[in-house]
Amino acid sequence: MGTLQDKVVILTGASSGIGRATAIGLAREGAQLLLVGRTPKRCHDTLAILRASGANNPQMLEADFSRLNAVRKLVDELKTRTSKIDILINNAATVSASRQLTPDGYEMTFAVNHLSPFLLTGLLLPLLGEGARVINVASEAHRWGALDLDDLHNKKRYGAMRVYGQSKSANILWNQELARRLTGSGVTANSLHPGAISTNLGRGNGFAFDLLQRFVGLFMKSPERGAKSSIYLATAQDVKGVSGRYFDNCHEREPASHATDPVTAQRLWQLSEELVGFHYL
Repeated sequence: MGTLQDKVVILTGASSGIGRATAIGLAREGAQLLLVGRTPKRCHDTLAILRASGANNPQMLEADFSRLNAVRKLVDELKTRTSKIDILINNAATVSASRQLTPDGYEMTFAVNHLSPFLLTGLLLPLLGEGARVINVASEAHRWGALDLDDLHNKKRYGAMRVYGQSKSANILWNQELARRLTGSGVTANSLHPGAISTNLGRGNGFAFDLLQRFVGLFMKSPERGAKSSIYLATAQDVKGVSGRYFDNCHEREPASHATDPVTAQRLWQLSEELVGFHYL
């Protein structure tokens, strides 16, 4: 019997790459998977793989995290599928070669990588009970991008990797503030770096960008290796009760100083609530 037998796990970005590898690993532990993906064919393929492996009735929901309203609809649908959540893994992410705006008018990378999981987690908090774990997939790329709270949508200047790094800094800052607010609730929140992984992240940004990504991918980890830290934080007993930490390769690590400042974290939280139109209780 797996360590997650009958535990309800919600995993975003599950239709390919690290997300799919994470889903497969969690299925082996007996988890009841409620998966979220964006691309219908990849969602279908992931479900087929999981069912063929004997997974415990995995379910896949489609949602486009570039739209905050899609996050709200996703939550409504999730609430029809379960009344409790044991583990929430915010894994979905994107990067854009050039500055793009979402239908809500927000910079795409920041919206998908930070605002949507921020909103999703807040809306699902009532379903997270004693012992539940929130796991936020960040990245060592956060070291490239200190947040400018006065220019969260990068109107002044745009560089794909810097903006991606900023969104990952936001993940860590938000996670730390979330952990602080969850103190005493029995719910924990931790963030992690999955490693430099060869995935589909950023594909579709043009021939040159795709070609560069494919070349760099030759020197990166497999998605299976990249999934290890997420699976570790979801299953390991030695992190039970541990919260507000950042992990790399299944070991705790200190993030960059700009991603640990409590004042910045609290201000980002306030701005995020205003941007998504939702206030955590």
